[in-house]
Amino acid sequence: MSEDLDVVVQDAMPVSALPEFHPAPDMAQTGERVIALQQFVAEFGDGLLEAVSTQNPPIYDGTPDAARDVVMDALRRKPFAAQRAVVQAVCRLLVEADQPAAVINAEMGTGKTMMAISAAAVLQQSEQYGRVLVISPPHLVYKWRREILETIPGAKVTVLNGPDTLRKLLKVREGGAAAREFFVLGRVRMRMGFHWRAAFNVRRLRIETKGEDGAVVDSELREVAVCPCCGTPARDSDGNPYQPSLFPLDKRVKCGECSSPLWSLMRPTGQPKSRREVLVDALCGLPTIGKVTAGKLVGRFGEELLSGMIEDNVYEFVNLMDEDGELVFHDKQARRIERALATTEFGFGQGGYQPTEFIKRYLPDGFFDLLIVDEGHEFKNEGSAQGQAMGVLAAKSRKVLLLTGTLMGGYADDLFHLLWRIMPERMIEDGFRYTRGSIGAAAMGFMRKHGVLKDIYKQTEGKSHRTSRAKQMTVRTTKAPGFGPKGIARYVLPFTAFLKLRDIGADVLPPYREHFTEVKLSEDQAFHYARLRSSLVAEMRRALVSGDQSLLGVVLNVLLAWPDCCFREEVVRHPRSRSLLVEAPVLFGPLEPMPKERELLRIVKAEKAKHRKVLAYTTYTGTRDTTARLKAILEAEGLKVAVLKASVDTSQREAWIADQVDRGVDVLVTNPELVKTGLDLLDFPTIVFMQTGYNVYTLQQAARRSWRIGQKLPVDVHFLGYGDTTQIGCLTLMAKKIAVSQSTSGDMPDTGLDVLNQDADSIEVALAKQLLA
Repeated sequence: MSEDLDVVVQDAMPVSALPEFHPAPDMAQTGERVIALQQFVAEFGDGLLEAVSTQNPPIYDGTPDAARDVVMDALRRKPFAAQRAVVQAVCRLLVEADQPAAVINAEMGTGKTMMAISAAAVLQQSEQYGRVLVISPPHLVYKWRREILETIPGAKVTVLNGPDTLRKLLKVREGGAAAREFFVLGRVRMRMGFHWRAAFNVRRLRIETKGEDGAVVDSELREVAVCPCCGTPARDSDGNPYQPSLFPLDKRVKCGECSSPLWSLMRPTGQPKSRREVLVDALCGLPTIGKVTAGKLVGRFGEELLSGMIEDNVYEFVNLMDEDGELVFHDKQARRIERALATTEFGFGQGGYQPTEFIKRYLPDGFFDLLIVDEGHEFKNEGSAQGQAMGVLAAKSRKVLLLTGTLMGGYADDLFHLLWRIMPERMIEDGFRYTRGSIGAAAMGFMRKHGVLKDIYKQTEGKSHRTSRAKQMTVRTTKAPGFGPKGIARYVLPFTAFLKLRDIGADVLPPYREHFTEVKLSEDQAFHYARLRSSLVAEMRRALVSGDQSLLGVVLNVLLAWPDCCFREEVVRHPRSRSLLVEAPVLFGPLEPMPKERELLRIVKAEKAKHRKVLAYTTYTGTRDTTARLKAILEAEGLKVAVLKASVDTSQREAWIADQVDRGVDVLVTNPELVKTGLDLLDFPTIVFMQTGYNVYTLQQAARRSWRIGQKLPVDVHFLGYGDTTQIGCLTLMAKKIAVSQSTSGDMPDTGLDVLNQDADSIEVALAKQLLA
């Protein structure tokens, strides 16, 4: 944020309604002065804080509950003082204040998992909470399980992420009274369906056909589908019995007499596997064990012994001994297997029923005492199946604890759908409700009340009449980043506990620095980029005049990507007509570094000289794949490089990266989307963004992958952008969105991209408008 920023605080309203601000000409004579926001807070912050505390007393004033402290003292891993304060605050909010939900908005690396586990332990032991359901990103399911077991003595954890999830849920439903247990559910499982087939008996019955007068005119023996429970024929909407060949296979049917379902679950793979086959497949999923080795192990030790070990006591399997008392696995092999087992749970069921569907249909409201939603911002989208499933699980839980490092991405409606799902009563109380089966009008009302909307008026002249010239007015509404202070006071502050890494203590974390480097294009790059830009902008102008907006995405994507991808020929075609718009030649050979790649090489070599590893992020991993090129260029300079691709299973990424570190890599190249949540990349204290993309969540999460509790080395994050290109506009846009995002995180932004954010306003001009200007 700029130091000389002039600040005017007022209620959020549409941008079109904001009055122009003109300083009074006699301001200097009256002695009034305009000061920067940070200076204002520094001078008057104490008085403001005292006034706010008097008018809105905090739920937690810093005085801890002794009984809850005793519970945290008994944990195997004890939270830091700042983490304890957050746990005390959310427990007081959920219990004493009896609020339906609490939010921990903590910076990446502060230990949100640890705080959530501690809060759950406190609520279980001091407030008699029982079942706790955790919604986790898919690659962190087993990390949650591991950390719960390492933190709470005697904890019981069930993972609802495998093919035997239905068996586990049935067992839980039959278990009776609530027990203290954790259930961890992978987010991807929340949107998976289940496989089913029609299920009916076939019987030969005499079917009578009656005339209009009710008299029987025909009678014949016919095969019909009947209910397996009561034997009643299944009938269509006209009341005629179904023939087996005409029974509906695209919808689930119930018996009209006893309401029994005329369908059944089925295994997705057809024929079920034998227990031996399932066990061999499970063993083959472990490092260093192939089909031959797995078959020998099963033949040598038996199915019962091995399945019991890997289901209940993995350390017995790691230390498996033969009949001579010799260890089966050597040290290095055992370490790799143990690391893999820490992130894996084996189940020998073969089903595929959606857990959310089962919980919605067959478990009562309030079945779970606490729902912990990890990476809660991932559920902000209105129409996402995962977001709707999260709302279903929240309704089945007494309380909700939402964890996030980036509560909102700059727009007010980022918060609306989250709030609607975790505290619908508050939203209905404020007048936001369904209208004709849709929540869209309520979301727009929330944006108008607390966010920033731009009403864009367009006036065009039409045909001339005899006495006047016709004019046509169109209005288009778009959203802009921003969230009003009333919205923060109403929906964020009363339910949110904030924690920054700096609050934990200087002795816990090393220094963190962000750097922005503007890289100059080569002469050839600059020439061809200018030609591309002028041609595409001219085409976009012509398209927009005719009302065609299909070129916006194409033009922006090409101008952002081409400077990083001019090692390949660029051919740009119209997305509809497929006509050629412009093309650019290949400028760099396979091993000829571009300017930004030379800057990356400089950083990597300098860091290697200090014995520091580098994590390099690139967003172009699809059609314009740059990962293979970066790997080749870095290896040509004698560096060891590993590329993490999406093909590495999410649950195996942590172990995969650890294996690469063991092999001595200097650089890890990946897309930030693959590692943006949960992974602790402490071995890579230097991070380089070759590109950032537009997602504020991804950028902020990925930038903090190595600045986390446990890091001992100073962390440096570098942002690279080509000067005089659309990339600088993209980085400027990100800087502004981060500024708005952090306003709901209890912070005044201070990031490496702030050098690009010199405006006091929210983003008012998109990249397309910058190009047209």
